Amino acid sequence: MKRDDLVDLNAFLAVAEEQSFTRAAARLGTSQSALSHTVRRLETRLGVRLLTRTTRRVSATLAGERLLQTLVPALDSISDEIAAISELSERPSGTIRLTTSDHAARTLIWPALRRLLPGYPEIQVELAIDSGLTDIVAERFDAGVRLEETIARDMIAVPIGPPLRMAVVGAPAYFAHQAPPRQPQDLSQHQCLKLRMASSGAIYAWELEKGRRSLRVRPEGPLTFNNAPMLLEAARDGFGLACVMEDQILDDVAAGRLVRVLEDWCPPFPGYHLYYPSRRNTSAAFRLLVEALRYRA
Repeated sequence: MKRDDLVDLNAFLAVAEEQSFTRAAARLGTSQSALSHTVRRLETRLGVRLLTRTTRRVSATLAGERLLQTLVPALDSISDEIAAISELSERPSGTIRLTTSDHAARTLIWPALRRLLPGYPEIQVELAIDSGLTDIVAERFDAGVRLEETIARDMIAVPIGPPLRMAVVGAPAYFAHQAPPRQPQDLSQHQCLKLRMASSGAIYAWELEKGRRSLRVRPEGPLTFNNAPMLLEAARDGFGLACVMEDQILDDVAAGRLVRVLEDWCPPFPGYHLYYPSRRNTSAAFRLLVEALRYRA
């Protein structure tokens, strides 16, 4: 294989993954016209069309998809070997790409990075904040951070935070006109603030548990949000009950802005985990980050 072949294949891969010549050119640090010329040169050499171009998007043809199935794991293997060789240098270096929820990024990942990165200037970290469930292999992330229950069993999962709890809360102004619920069945008499999940598009069902009893309550009320901070804002203003992460309401409860109810129905559950493919050849920089994030009770 000639050197130009690798250049052309990498250009094709970037366009196929970004589904856009503009975004791929920005990713590769080249011009859109130069990138288009490179892909056409590869197609001419192979004698097949690899990409279908429309006014809105670019997608791989059948031949292009077949090439991608071979190309992606091959280039990943090359990247892993380069990462392994880089370990021979004196200090960990390289870029680490993580996908994470906003809550985990703010409460766990950023505090760890704030401590770690000043001592390792050769390490670069890219955080993609996304509430949905991302395919880290297809999207070429080094790892993801999600709750343990959502992680596929073929992944290596490392705990990075303590157990979590949910909390059901309402404002004093709301309870001035409504008696606080004493058991989950009472929620049918209340206005509940609903949260639409980014991963599935469904309304989050409140998961309540006490002893051996486990219930999933479907909240009913006039307001739906896809953002926890806005849901909490509505709760503070007295528009209904909210079910959110416990750490998000501690200051409000302490200040009297919110009142907690059904606390005995909100037991702890396993918290956030960092996960990555078991076959991945991890770099020194990645292992350093894992240790910086690892939860130690």
